[in-house]
Formats: sequence, C-alpha cells, structure tokens
Amino acid sequence: MPNVDSIAGLGGDTWVKGAIDKYIFDSLTVPYNSSVKYKYDQFELEYLNRTVVPIKEEKVIPVLSAMKRIWIDPYTAETNSNFFKKYGNKFFILTGSGSYDPATGASTLGLTSDDGNKILLTQLNYFSTKSMAGYKQSDSSILRLFFHVIHHEFAHVFAANVTYPFSFAQVGGNLYTSDWTNVSDLEAKSDGFISNYAQSQPGEDFPEMVSLMLLEGKSGFDKIINGITYTGTSINGSTAAQAQSRLRQKEAIIVAYFKESWNIDFYSLQTRTRAALTAMIY
Repeated sequence: MPNVDSIAGLGGDTWVKGAIDKYIFDSLTVPYNSSVKYKYDQFELEYLNRTVVPIKEEKVIPVLSAMKRIWIDPYTAETNSNFFKKYGNKFFILTGSGSYDPATGASTLGLTSDDGNKILLTQLNYFSTKSMAGYKQSDSSILRLFFHVIHHEFAHVFAANVTYPFSFAQVGGNLYTSDWTNVSDLEAKSDGFISNYAQSQPGEDFPEMVSLMLLEGKSGFDKIINGITYTGTSINGSTAAQAQSRLRQKEAIIVAYFKESWNIDFYSLQTRTRAALTAMIY
C-alpha cells in the first residue's frame, strides 16, 4: 500500500518547482493574479467519471505563452496591467485530451469552461503553432478553439461587472431558442447570429459576438456578414438583409459598450488580437 503522502489530494500535491512553475509565477501570478494547474487533478474536472489525459509538460509554456500574446497582451495594450489584474480570469486548469465518458466513449471535443473565474481547457496535447516543429495549417483549429473559449469567458466577466445594453437582446428578439444544438452555424447566421450557440440566449450571444469579432478581425467579420446571401427567407422568416442588419446592430452596440463602459477602443483591440493570432497561425 503506498504512503498516503504520495497520493494526490492527500499530501501528494507538492513537487520540486521547475521552469514551468517559475514561468507561471513570473508571467501570470505576479503581474495578473492568475494561477494555473497543469498537474492532474480529477476533482478539478467537469465530471468525476470522465477519463482525461494530463497535459504534456512540454506543452504548458507554449500554451500559456500563446494565451498571453493573443488574450492578455492586446487587452493590456488598450488598458493597463492593473485592469487585467483586477478583471482577468484567475484560475486555469490544463488537460491534454478531450473529456471521455467511460460509459459511451463520447468525448468533449471542444475546450470547455466552468465559470467566469475558473476555466478548464482540454485537448492541449494537440496544441501547436507555426513556430513549433511539425505544425500544419489544420492544427490551427485547436488553437482557434482555445482562444474562442478564453475570449468568450472574458466577455462574460465584462457583462457581469457592467451589464450590456438591453437593446442587444432586443435585436435577437424571439429568435433565441433552447433548441440551438439542432441549429447549424449556417442556419444561425441566416437569422443574424454569429454561431448556433449565440442563438441559445442573449447571455451567450454577447460573448460569442465579442470572441468571434476579435478572432476574425474586422475584415473577417465583414466577410462573414457579406457572405450571408440567400434568396427568400430563413426557416424563421428572416431575409438575408435582415440577418446582416442584426449582426451590424449587435456589432455597433458592442463597440459602443466597450467605449462607454470600459473606455476600450474595440476596433483597436480587434486589430491587435487578430494580428497576434495571424502571426501565430499563418
């Protein structure tokens, strides 16, 4: 029988600190009050019965470095380090694989989050950027999903501290649906939503818009809107012009909200974020 001190959670949570721990402390904890758990801990996972592989240690610093460049740096450039120290998400849990259900074999393929403070990031053993050996353009999907979740969750923090205008929800009106999982992204866009998840409720529409606007950049977002071209109406009776107009209205509300409530130039933030992502992927 092993000594109790060797069992994680019962005295086995300490180890000799190394380069990873120093990086976390120097780059995230000291400047931004954020902490990271990269050692395996079943109790930090979304479900106790899920099988999850720990993150490979050689992936930890590249993941966190990328997070800093594409999330923290653009915001601190538009505000300051004290802003991010106060509002930035505080606790990140890194895992290597998806979250597998042992009963069905189903996996949480995407990166998932717990709440505005603690964020669980999965599949990071597949994380790769163009500066890493063996990188392929197809690897960018994991990277984009990684930042989609982080920017989405940070938008929740903004909304929790200063409520966005009610007019945002009015744009979507009665088109929000609890059946969003049966709506494709293409169908959602035909009703003026940036993604199918955005169509679930205004509280998810707002962070989905913020996240995808930042990651796509102004030209990418414009391309999405200009790509909504169909004749007739959607299944919910929306014309292409109406769908485009709803996205433009939401864009304008978000830009004004960031300026008026946070004194942040959203388009400048968008340019910085997209440039950092492009440098890492393309």
